[in-house]
Amino acid sequence: MGHGPDTVSAAPALHLSGRASIAGTPVFSGLDLTAEAGEWTVLLGASGVGKSTVLKLFAGLADGIDLQGTLAADRGSLTDNVALMAQDDLLMPWLSALDNVLIGARLRGERPDKTRALERLAQVGLEDKAHAPPSQLSGGQRQRVALARTLMEDRPVVLLDEPFSALDALTRAQMQELSADLLTGRTVLLVTHDPVEAVRLGHRIFIMTPTGLRPVPTPDGPTPRPLDAPDILTAQARLLTQLREPTQ
Repeated sequence: MGHGPDTVSAAPALHLSGRASIAGTPVFSGLDLTAEAGEWTVLLGASGVGKSTVLKLFAGLADGIDLQGTLAADRGSLTDNVALMAQDDLLMPWLSALDNVLIGARLRGERPDKTRALERLAQVGLEDKAHAPPSQLSGGQRQRVALARTLMEDRPVVLLDEPFSALDALTRAQMQELSADLLTGRTVLLVTHDPVEAVRLGHRIFIMTPTGLRPVPTPDGPTPRPLDAPDILTAQARLLTQLREPTQ
């Protein structure tokens, strides 16, 4: 599995409230977001409402963002407890898949644990691609390397910024299932534009608007929820309708 008992037990709840601006331009206001410990919280909404800004604030990448409000975890600090997986896999083209998984340790000046990195690649089904450069990997394989790199960081909080949106539908579904399995027990905050992804993975789903959050009912059952169950299809259609509604 992608987690150990220490990481799972240490997963905190996250809270962000208030307003934010960049260079004097408002990004969001009236926000009151709680991501419950050990669960997947999903944010959807139109481009420009500040979803990625929320992730940057939790990730400590807040340069240029003026937050007037509260940013906290309910236990421990956010520093060194957060891993971010972006839409772009951000693989270094001159490094092998294995060395890309190890890059965090190298950047921190730590001794790379190759055995553990190979275990992470095996978890995502790429042990036979450890020495391949990104140019020899498919889009789905590159995303799996990025997921292995995220798991290598072994953080109790994982932030996902549309990580699978560039993939074909089948590969996207497979990556959703793999992530739901390997990130069990961690506090996950997922930003997506895909209602299917939200309904499959979210324990809590919110539509973000410039002035706050609209909660969305989630289907029953464990995640990842099946793509073709009638209640899942109904929830997807309802969510799509809500996303089309005008926001204030």
